[in-house]
Parts: sequence; C-alpha cells; structure tokens
Amino acid sequence: MHNLIVSNTALALTGVFVLFALWIGYKQDLGIAKSLIVATIRCVVQLFIVGYVLKYVFKIDNWLLTICLILIIIFNGAYNAKGRSNGLKDSFKISLTAIATSTIVILLVLVLDGSVKFIPSQIIPLTGMIVSNSMVAMGLCFRTMSSMFKDRRSQVMEMLALGATPMMASKNIIRDAIKAGLQPTIDTAKTVGLVALPGMMSGMIFAGADPVLAIKCQIMVTFMLLGITSISSIIGCYMGYKSFFNRYAQLIN
Repeated sequence: MHNLIVSNTALALTGVFVLFALWIGYKQDLGIAKSLIVATIRCVVQLFIVGYVLKYVFKIDNWLLTICLILIIIFNGAYNAKGRSNGLKDSFKISLTAIATSTIVILLVLVLDGSVKFIPSQIIPLTGMIVSNSMVAMGLCFRTMSSMFKDRRSQVMEMLALGATPMMASKNIIRDAIKAGLQPTIDTAKTVGLVALPGMMSGMIFAGADPVLAIKCQIMVTFMLLGITSISSIIGCYMGYKSFFNRYAQLIN
C-alpha cells in the first residue's frame, strides 16, 4: 500500500480555486460570495472536527460509541432533509423514518452477509454514504411533491370530487416524486467508470489497492445506493403525500 501525503502547501494551493470561484461570482454578479465563504469555512471546520473524532473512535473501537455516531449521522441527515422540504408538515418525522429504515436495512444486510465488519472504520463511512444519499433523495421527493401538488391542484381536486381517496388522487404525483428521488443515483450508475471514478474506488486506488478489488467494492456500493434511495423515496413519498391533506381528506391550501 502506498502512503498518500497531503501537505499544508498542497491544501493552500488548492484553496486558490476557491478564490477563483469567488472572483467568477464577483465578475458575473452571481451573489454567491457569502454562501461560498460560509460553505468553505464550514467544510474545513467540520471535516477537521470529524477527522479528529473519527481518529479517537477508531482507536477505541467501542460498539456503543459506534452506534451513537450512527444515530447522530441519521439525526443530522433527517434534520437537513427537513430543511429541503419547503415547509412540508411532519417532514422531520418522515425523513427520520425513511433515513433510519434504509440505513438499518442496508447495514444489517452488509454486516450479516459478512461484506463489512461492525467496526467504526467500516460502519461509520458506510453510514455516511447511506445517509447522505437518502438525504438527497428525500429532498428531491419533498420538492417534487410540493411543486406537483401546486401545479396539479385542480386535477387532484377533481379526482377528490369524483370520489377518489387522497391516495388515488395522489398516485401520479407520488410516482413522479419517487422517480425524481431515484434519478440522480440512476444517472450516476449509468456513468460510473466511464465518466466518473467515485470517491470510494478512487480512494482505494490512491491507497494502492488492487483496481479490480476497488471495482468490486464500488459495484457493491452502487447497488447499495440504488437500494437506499429506493427505500427512502418510497417511504418518504407514501408518508409525505398525507401532509397535503387534512383529516377530512381535503387538499390543504
């Protein structure tokens, strides 16, 4: 295995690209300077904090502490998904249910199958990948449902007037929202290896692992992500559509 060295000089040099992005934003009057600066600072601070925390957790290798970190990651993922819900009622509870379910199901399958061991160095990075993809899927589902219930309001009300249940009236919207949640992962799966070499595969190759082993791991991760987004999107949409109706099965304004 080769040692990958990232010097402080290298970090400083790559920071020049952030300045370039700021310059582009200024020249094109994009109004992104504040967001870009905040994002950059948060990225650096958060990653360094997480890095030192993970170093401590990996060293201790305690299952209880590992579970606590998994729960923290799930909670943060659900909270961030709530922020992308456009004010959808009960969005945090829905996000937490969907993300927790997909995370537990996938981790159980991988651990029981023996593909990964229940140790912090394997479980925590996988949990991060699972939750981040679930979070993105949930955000897309919420935004799509909010947009479509607004655009198709008259169609939904007509179906309700003709005796349809909220589920029947929302069926097409739910289907399109699930599709929207799945689409980024499907697009990534189509181009993986041809256009992009994903982070896990690239990291293993950087570290000197056999490229064939890295490919097998990446295929496993890709299959895992497709399953994750499917579970999250289905749970999120079938729980979320109810928030657009009141207890009398009427569409909320």
